[in-house]
Amino acid sequence: MPSEMNQTLLVIGYGSLLSGYGMLAHRRGGGSKLVASHAFPVTVRNARRGLAKPSSHGNYLAMDLEPIDPNQPIVAEAGGDGQNGIGALGLIFDRRWAERLARREEYDPARFLQLIDLADRARKPLGEFLLQIAERARFNLLAYRCALRELLNYTSHGYIFHPIPLSDGRVAIAAIGSGFDGSGDPAVRSKRSEFGMDRLLCLSEALNLKTFRLDHEGQVGYFVECLLGGMHGLAIGDLVADKPLEGDTLRRLTRRLAEVAPIERELFLQATSLDEQTYRKHFSGAPRAALQALFE
Repeated sequence: MPSEMNQTLLVIGYGSLLSGYGMLAHRRGGGSKLVASHAFPVTVRNARRGLAKPSSHGNYLAMDLEPIDPNQPIVAEAGGDGQNGIGALGLIFDRRWAERLARREEYDPARFLQLIDLADRARKPLGEFLLQIAERARFNLLAYRCALRELLNYTSHGYIFHPIPLSDGRVAIAAIGSGFDGSGDPAVRSKRSEFGMDRLLCLSEALNLKTFRLDHEGQVGYFVECLLGGMHGLAIGDLVADKPLEGDTLRRLTRRLAEVAPIERELFLQATSLDEQTYRKHFSGAPRAALQALFE
C-alpha cells in the first residue's frame, strides 16, 4: 500500500468558513462544526462570490464561487490585503475531518475518501491531484466535473471540490457549487439548476426571491457567518458592494451582527486551533471598513 500523502487537507473557506461562528456551526447548534489545525488569510483572484446554492442546512442560499475569466483558473495568494481579489481563509484540516467536511458540503463522504485515496496512490497532495484533472479540462468547470465524475462514477448536486493553486506552490481545494450548467452527469441535476439559480446574488436580491421558499432569518444568519470574517481583517467588501443594504434588511443584519460579534474572536480561536500569539501574527484583528460601516 502506498504511504498516505494527505494527512492534512488545505481548504479555501470563502463563505460560512470565514468565521468561527460559521465554522463551528454555532447558529445551528454545532451539528456540522469543523475544527482546523491552522488558519491564515488568503486573497482569491479571478473569482467572484455570491449567494446561489440552496443550502442543505436550511431554506436559504449559501455562498458560491465562480471564475471571472472562465478560461483561467481561480488562484489564491497566502496573505494579501484583498486588493484585486476577495478575502478568504486558508484552513488546514487533519485528515480525520475529511468525512465531516464532505458531509457539510453535500459531497458523499465515502467518495471523498476514495478521492483522497486516489491522490495517496498517485503520491500527490489532493489539491495537486485535482489540479492535473483541471489542467486537462483547461479549467472549464463543467469539463472538470465531467472528468471527476468519470473517475469516481459519482458527482454531487451540492458542492464539488475544485483545486485552487496558491502563489507559493501549494494547491488548496475549495467547495464550488455543482453548476447551473451541469453537475458533470446528466442524470444528476444540480441544486442551482433545480432552483433556477443562474447567477450569483447579493443579500437583498436573495431576500426578494419569489421562486424559492426562503427562510429570511436563516438567510440573514448565514450571511452574518460570512461577514464576520471581516472582524479578522479579511476583505469582505465585495459581499456588500453591489447593492448597499438599507431599511429592514440592514436593521436585521446589524442586530444579528451585534449579538454575535462579542463572541466571534473566542469562537474563531476554537475553530482554527490558534493561540493568541499565532492569531496576532497572521491576522490584524481590525474589522474591515465594510464591516464597520454596517454599524454606522
